[in-house]
Amino acid sequence: MKAYQIVDDNGIDALALNEIAMPELGPTEVLMKVNASSLNYRDLLTVENPGARNLSYPRIPNSDGAGEVVAIGQEVTKFAVGDRVCSTFFQSWLNDKIVANDHASALGGALDGMLAEYRAMPETGLVHTPPHLSDTEAATLTCAAVTAWHSMVEMAHVTAGQTVLLLGTGGVSIFGLQLCKILGARAIITSSSDEKLARAKALGAWQTINYRTHPDWENRVLDLTDGTGVDHVVEVGGAGTLEKSAAATRNAGSIGLIGVLVTGEFNPMTILAKSIRMQGVYVGSRAMFENLNQAVSVAELRPVIDRVYPFGEVRQAFHDMRAAGHFGKLVIEIQ
Repeated sequence: MKAYQIVDDNGIDALALNEIAMPELGPTEVLMKVNASSLNYRDLLTVENPGARNLSYPRIPNSDGAGEVVAIGQEVTKFAVGDRVCSTFFQSWLNDKIVANDHASALGGALDGMLAEYRAMPETGLVHTPPHLSDTEAATLTCAAVTAWHSMVEMAHVTAGQTVLLLGTGGVSIFGLQLCKILGARAIITSSSDEKLARAKALGAWQTINYRTHPDWENRVLDLTDGTGVDHVVEVGGAGTLEKSAAATRNAGSIGLIGVLVTGEFNPMTILAKSIRMQGVYVGSRAMFENLNQAVSVAELRPVIDRVYPFGEVRQAFHDMRAAGHFGKLVIEIQ
């Protein structure tokens, strides 16, 4: 079978498309034909700087994958041949709180990922695909959608009538916008592009803010909320955004700190003074993914996909991720 592999630390153009052996199937494992895999910023960083994660070579990148079950081990009970499935980000984080050992089960990092024609995984490392979604659509859920769900629902318990601040128009924020619509919450979303903000408005954003036009966008958020601030922030910004997010949050509100984008110095006094609850959100558990999928199915939510690439254009997909011109998700079809 074919798989893309990180073979050295020379970045995107050094990704190798190799012929490797078919996985051997253990008694509690499922063999999945991978039909699509989406990109996340974390995948880009892994390809660009694998040394920072102390990866051994070769390593198959990407956490997100969707496809179908083509074989099962003799002890498998959760899936049958022909079932449509998605990978879970952490193969061992099933429910409850994450523990240290779970970090060693992340796909596309500690473990080989999904940018391959076939993958063998424990049956507990997969979930059923929402039936109304194509594999291309379902391949966007594993990381970005679960992260947004964890931050907004599992952590903050966002309810109808509340206001959520979303930074940018990448995968997590656009899923956050779609979840706001499901939950009956009001979304404020930021971007430097008026075109992207218009698209977000068409998707149901309550208010939009161009942070280049309004560099002190936290004050604009306060104006829009009559000086109160938002109930929750999905914080995926870069250096300097966290203080602004805290300023834009109401007293006793919450901030979900996402991924690896939030960097730089931060003065915690606003968090203290306003009794804001701030929590790190590193994707989520299998149980969270299943909860998300129930909501996705009932609402018939369809992920926003910016562009789909054939398997031969994986490097271009990563370059486009680096260029950051996308709105929603970038997906690779594996045929």
